[in-house]
Amino acid sequence: MATSMSVRLRSWLRWLGFPYELVAHFRLWGYERGWFRTHRLPRPVISVGNLTVGGTGKTPVVMHLVEQLTAQGKRVAVLSRGYRRRSQARQLLVSDGQRVLVGPEEAGDEPYLIARRCPQAVVAVGADRYALGQWVLSRLPVDCFLLDDGFQHLQLHRDVNLLLVDATDLAGIQAALPIGRLREPLSAAARATAVLITRAGKEQEAEAVWCHLLEACGSLPPPIHVGFPAEDFRRVGGEERRPLAAFHGRLAVIFSGIGNAESFHALVAGLGLTVAETLAFPDHVHYTHVMVETIRAKAKACGADLLLTTEKDADKVAPFLGSNDSCWAIRLRTEILTGHDQLEQLLRLDPSATKAGYA
Repeated sequence: MATSMSVRLRSWLRWLGFPYELVAHFRLWGYERGWFRTHRLPRPVISVGNLTVGGTGKTPVVMHLVEQLTAQGKRVAVLSRGYRRRSQARQLLVSDGQRVLVGPEEAGDEPYLIARRCPQAVVAVGADRYALGQWVLSRLPVDCFLLDDGFQHLQLHRDVNLLLVDATDLAGIQAALPIGRLREPLSAAARATAVLITRAGKEQEAEAVWCHLLEACGSLPPPIHVGFPAEDFRRVGGEERRPLAAFHGRLAVIFSGIGNAESFHALVAGLGLTVAETLAFPDHVHYTHVMVETIRAKAKACGADLLLTTEKDADKVAPFLGSNDSCWAIRLRTEILTGHDQLEQLLRLDPSATKAGYA
């Protein structure tokens, strides 16, 4: 009886997401009919985005693509909104491809991490990505652009449109906000040049998500499966690195301000550490002394002598740590599990292998 009532309640609540879906449909309709203008930059654009709020692994995928394109001899510029950055500048250069110019608070945590991990890439932030791309080109030579979190940024034409879907978030793609996590209807996946199913370590989870996408879209290109295995530990506030076995069996307090805190918890547990306490802060959180004192207090209360966080959080929390804090960040790498040749062909920017359009 209780289950039946829960199903009916959820069915009714799904109607709350209808206005959100309607707005998304109308916006796309306007672009398709030319009511809203799509702008084209004079260099190829590869977009990396998703349909949901929260983390699907866009940042590690962007960093992987930077490495692949750079290996082809291309000079890459990453265009990001710089969500929750504190700088008020309309356009801000985070890295000129030789040095990082601003910190994570000014740039936003994700653009800063990309700039730090990919020193060869130009990284810039601004709300209007077309204007931002023109601004970058007026200052620096660029061969191609990577549009970070760009699936809904329809005003900028893209030559390759990569859609990321989290294999572990089947529930999140079954309804629009505010009930589910969809920014727009699942059928919007049809705009993608290719679908990357991330965190695809478990075949059953990846297959369930893929079937759901096919139900909504009818047909799609074969999916590319992606994993994010841990690479090593980096001391927060420094460059010291430790292998994954270094903290095996240790008791740790973990904290993060990311879109998918559950995935981080699972990652840490899978490395053979004992998680004594988990603190999940809002995505893109700005750390304070009070927050760090809370983290320390939690560790002291449960007898943990190790603090673990994500690379995205590391440089934001570093200014508030002391010399006695044993705080480490887990570095991830992107692993293409299936579809490597398919992705490589798309990165060659061959027009016959891509589907240009609004998104």
